[in-house]
Amino acid sequence: MTITPAGAEVAYTITYLEMTKAPGPAPALPDDVRLECCDRPPVWFFLSLYDAVGRMYEWVDKFNEAPEAVQAFVQNPDVALLVAYRHGWPAGFFQLDWRDAGVCDLAYFGLVPEAIGGGIGGTLLRTAIATGWSREGVQKMTVNTCTLDHPRALDLYKRMGFAPVRTEDHTRILTRDRDPSQFPA
Repeated sequence: MTITPAGAEVAYTITYLEMTKAPGPAPALPDDVRLECCDRPPVWFFLSLYDAVGRMYEWVDKFNEAPEAVQAFVQNPDVALLVAYRHGWPAGFFQLDWRDAGVCDLAYFGLVPEAIGGGIGGTLLRTAIATGWSREGVQKMTVNTCTLDHPRALDLYKRMGFAPVRTEDHTRILTRDRDPSQFPA
C-alpha cells in the first residue's frame, strides 16, 4: 500500500445512515470494561479522545473549530460523552447528540488503535445505539462515516441496523501522512 503524504488533496465520500426502529437491548460489556458518562467534560479531554481514535483517519475538523464552539458542543446538556475504560485507560468512546427533537445522532464512535480487535467494538456500538434510543421521544438515530474512516466502519454500521440514506463527495488536504497499511485490523 502506498503512503499519501501530508499536503496531498484526497477525494472522499461521506455516507449518511439512519435507523428508524430501536433494536433490542445491548449485550453486557465485558467485566473488564467500565463505561463512564462524562459530566461537563473539558475540551482538552474530548479532543484527546477524538485524536486518539481518529488520528489515522484524518479526524481534524474539531481542531479547526473555536475552543468555545467545541466546549458548547461537548458540554451541551443534550450531548453525552461516554468513555469505555479497559485496563485503566480509555479503550474507546461514543458521543450522542439529542439536540434535534426526535433524533439521536451518534456523533462520534470509535476505539483507540490498541483496543481494535480486542472484542469490545461491536458490544460498545450496540451499547451506544441502545443508549441513544433510551431517551424519551427518539424516533430516529443517525450516524455518518466516510471513506477516510476505518475501512470496516460502513459495513459495521449496516450490520447494526443503520441504512444509508445519502452520500456526498468531498476533497480535503491531508494534515498527516496517510498509510492505510497501518490501520488496525
